Amino acid sequence: MADENRTQTTENRIDGSVPVQDAETLAASIPADATLAVSGFGSVGYPKAVPLALAESDRDLSLTIVSGGSVGEEIDTRLVEAGAIERRYPYQATPEARAAINEGKIAFHDSHISRLSDEIELGQHVDVDIAVVEAVAVGDDWFVPSLSIGPTPAYVAAADRLIVEVNDSLPRDLEAIHDIYRPARPPNRKPIPLTHPGERIGTSRIEFPSEKLIGVTRTDRQDTSYTFREPTDDDRAIAANLLEFLADEVRDNPVFDESIQLQFGVGSLGNALMGALDDFDFGDREVNYYGEVIQDGLLDLLDDGLLNAASATSLALSEDGQERLCSDIDRYAENVVLRPSDISNNPALVNRFGVVGVNSALEVDLYGHVNSTHLGGTHLMNGIGGSGDFNRNALVPIVALSSTAKGGAISRIVPMVPHVDHTEQDISVVITEQGVADLRGCSPRERAEELVEQCAHPDYRADLRRYRERAEDEGGHIPHDLERAFKWQSDE
Repeated sequence: MADENRTQTTENRIDGSVPVQDAETLAASIPADATLAVSGFGSVGYPKAVPLALAESDRDLSLTIVSGGSVGEEIDTRLVEAGAIERRYPYQATPEARAAINEGKIAFHDSHISRLSDEIELGQHVDVDIAVVEAVAVGDDWFVPSLSIGPTPAYVAAADRLIVEVNDSLPRDLEAIHDIYRPARPPNRKPIPLTHPGERIGTSRIEFPSEKLIGVTRTDRQDTSYTFREPTDDDRAIAANLLEFLADEVRDNPVFDESIQLQFGVGSLGNALMGALDDFDFGDREVNYYGEVIQDGLLDLLDDGLLNAASATSLALSEDGQERLCSDIDRYAENVVLRPSDISNNPALVNRFGVVGVNSALEVDLYGHVNSTHLGGTHLMNGIGGSGDFNRNALVPIVALSSTAKGGAISRIVPMVPHVDHTEQDISVVITEQGVADLRGCSPRERAEELVEQCAHPDYRADLRRYRERAEDEGGHIPHDLERAFKWQSDE
């Protein structure tokens, strides 16, 4: 972050009556077997100093860590390497955490992001001892989150105690982007009064009972921000196929006569697809983003005047993207809104806005079932995140992925996925660099033909055709040759 941004934002961050302590003292106050709910989503906005102090202590720790989305190496690398994490909810994105989970050293439970706030606040998974959160400002009974919100309001409500890290490397002015709205608990929950993706219905601060606050510490440690790879040839071909599909959809679907609401999954492919929208002619339609994360590609669309509003729960930006946003917050705050994840991913709102959701996956089978999380059906990659929230509830749910992996050695269109995160009923369209399979209204056998002929790589089409033929000889509504399906997985 630019030096001038750091300097201008170190003032008016901590209310004079709030106790400020060093991270080591606060870490020492955390019980060895505590359940910690930490802020952070999209590898930004997570606490750094206190987790690092825990990792560097000589205590024998068996912590339960609950985050919303991915967090940085201070938590999911350093604490893992220290053997300090016993249980992890519900998402991780580092090789170290992934290995420990797959080896059975860390117990892991996955969850849809839209449900997580209720699950934690209502005690359906764990009882939170302490919430540890990052902020850009704090008072006796409030704080302003930093670059993400996620389920943090629910974590603070659920926790017995609270520790706040104020990050001096980030602008205090991030407050202008936040919109914190908390729905009431069931059964007294009313409809969320949000009628447009750019509308604001809440406040800029998260409030808490003052007696919860253990203490505050300061840090200037920066996020483990995203590094987006340059778009590959496959990325560009997928983007071209997506734009061709969107052109037909906005022309033929009356829902999009006046506006279109888009969502993209996090990662390099999602960022590349966002960037490709620069080349799309939306006519006089209003274009909005209603999703989980804002990435660099959306900043490009905002700068070019192609996007009216961008609503999410995290600014999952590269280092350059963070600096770009933080150096011009007042301008971006006119169009960018960060919300809690139970609002950004809320099924009723995704449905209300008629979102076109574009998410990736590890593999798709011939009948449209999708595996997003487990290699070979057994080894966890990251977690389901918010993909289920959008795949199940979007007006047009799209899965975008390359047709092969490992330099063409593995087909990602397979006879039968060994792990199902999204069923055939959840997905409308599959797009690869080979083409588009519009599965709406298709029978299972028709789906299989579409996916083989439109989305599979030519090197694998003959084998997939033979599989279809053998499976159809066996009969059934969803024909399978189970022996061959499992052999396909073991061969790959």
